[in-house]
Amino acid sequence: MNKTHQTAIHNLMGDSVLLDEPMYKHTTFGIGGPAKCVAYPKNNEELIMLLQYANTHSLPIFILGSGSNVLVSDKGIDGIVIRLQRTFKSIEISDDNEIIVDTGVILGKMVNKAIEKGIGGLESLHGVPGTVGGALMMNAGAFGAEISNYFDSATVITFKGNIKEYTKDDIQFSYRFSTFPNDEIILSARFKCTTDDVKNIQHKIAETNSIRKKTQPLKFRSAGSVFKNPSSEISAGYLLDKVGLKKEKSGDAEISNKHANFIVNKKNATADNVISLIRKARTEVAKKFNIKLDLEIKLLGFNKKVMQELLYD
Repeated sequence: MNKTHQTAIHNLMGDSVLLDEPMYKHTTFGIGGPAKCVAYPKNNEELIMLLQYANTHSLPIFILGSGSNVLVSDKGIDGIVIRLQRTFKSIEISDDNEIIVDTGVILGKMVNKAIEKGIGGLESLHGVPGTVGGALMMNAGAFGAEISNYFDSATVITFKGNIKEYTKDDIQFSYRFSTFPNDEIILSARFKCTTDDVKNIQHKIAETNSIRKKTQPLKFRSAGSVFKNPSSEISAGYLLDKVGLKKEKSGDAEISNKHANFIVNKKNATADNVISLIRKARTEVAKKFNIKLDLEIKLLGFNKKVMQELLYD
């Protein structure tokens, strides 16, 4: 992506776009080189114009929520990073427990609003980072609950700028997976929920928050769980612990001593440091247990060789 395209996009969007923006500022890992463009569309019309420009000129598009589940390359991202959380943040809750929410909304905010209305079922997601859009794409979950449990419908926009609608029957969900196409952006979603006693909900939240504080390295920057659990009976953290990788380091990146499925940035870790630990973790688990660990975090800006190696493509 050259300077001509950067200038054209800046002329198109004005102060809604940042050029050559360091991505370490936009990820919970605190890691990542510069993106050619980071765009914050003000509305559907501006988003459509941006997508149509990118489509016309065959420019790569990357969707980023809160930056909580990603690792960005040290070389950065040669394309357009689209973020919705500044302006796509409407939440409406009806009297019959229906939630209509823009997908730029932080998941925890939606959960809090639901709790205020006495809506139950979502409280297990209270401490899960990320936006509603990102949570739907990966079917985020915690403590046995998943966001898909109450999903009803969604409005999306294709990378060509066309608006589409999906119902719950159109989308399949499984563990950390949905069939939302990767070349579409979820704009808003509808959830149909049920009521619960507020005190009961708050008690559940207190319990899950206590467990998180005891078991997760919340004091350090991370991207959350690095690997998916191989099955409902075996956790990735258990396998990594059993091969003795807690406190394994590469530069300022470290496999957490508190939870082996977290890689933390102790100070100035690089993406290459994290990749080194990912490689070692997968190698050791495969050697001892003959299990291939799949990544839960998303990789952005890496070359084809790294993507094929780490994603088993």
